[in-house]
Amino acid sequence: MSRDPEHKEFLFTQSEFERIRTLLYQHSGIKLNDSKKDMVYSRLGRRLRATGMKSFQTYLELVEQDQGNEWEAFINSLTTNLTAFLREPHHFPLLKAHVLSLKRRPIRLWCSAASTGEEPYTMAMTMIDAFGSYKPPVEIIATDIDTNVLKKAKAGIYSLERIEKLPTETLKRFFLKGTGKNTGLVQVRKELRDLITFRTLNLVDENWPITGTFDVIFCRNVMIYFDKDTQYKILKRFAPMLETHGLLFAGHSESLHHAADFFKLRGNTIYELTQKEQRSRQ
Repeated sequence: MSRDPEHKEFLFTQSEFERIRTLLYQHSGIKLNDSKKDMVYSRLGRRLRATGMKSFQTYLELVEQDQGNEWEAFINSLTTNLTAFLREPHHFPLLKAHVLSLKRRPIRLWCSAASTGEEPYTMAMTMIDAFGSYKPPVEIIATDIDTNVLKKAKAGIYSLERIEKLPTETLKRFFLKGTGKNTGLVQVRKELRDLITFRTLNLVDENWPITGTFDVIFCRNVMIYFDKDTQYKILKRFAPMLETHGLLFAGHSESLHHAADFFKLRGNTIYELTQKEQRSRQ
């Protein structure tokens, strides 16, 4: 039997959907709700065609046995990468003011869900503005679980549609317009790319490929994909990686109240360590 009752190309049972949800949750902490079944079919259906598989059952056997390239493709297919330059713009003047108040050098920033790079590049632009130099005393680490989007982020090449809402002055200062075969594309300036180190990182892995502490952590619109227990575990790990007076930036629809033993709200979905956590550093 090759088609389901809705005449789709592949049979896709509820038990297979549950199996996929379990695999994704165990590996990434991302929890899919029932409404995502069609999305899963659509995205993984492309992988079945690419691998020549005739059923979700045989494809999932490949994923579970492989744990390599196809496992990576499986995760990449199911992660969501919604992002934009200057997304939630109220955060960036506050980021600028915070770094200018610090005496520590170099300043270290971590973008924990970099996606295709728009967020860390906006952070880099903000740092260049803050210090009035294309070589500010700043290090930015940008991570994501999805290896495909990290490749795009590292290249820093975007369609004109991705930058159309940016101010003209910003475009002139930070982007180079493509010509010839690259018409319709722009690339961020090398100075911005040089400020950022891109790395693959799974927030639910036991070992993270980053060390040291950060003055700022951006984890915006990420927690919404995790259940409360997973959120708490990640936030607990963030706390010791944040400098005593560091800031954690969250998304507009996210609340960290369930991690009130580590973080307290400063305002505008920006959090700082609790006094207890700050005292523990002294």
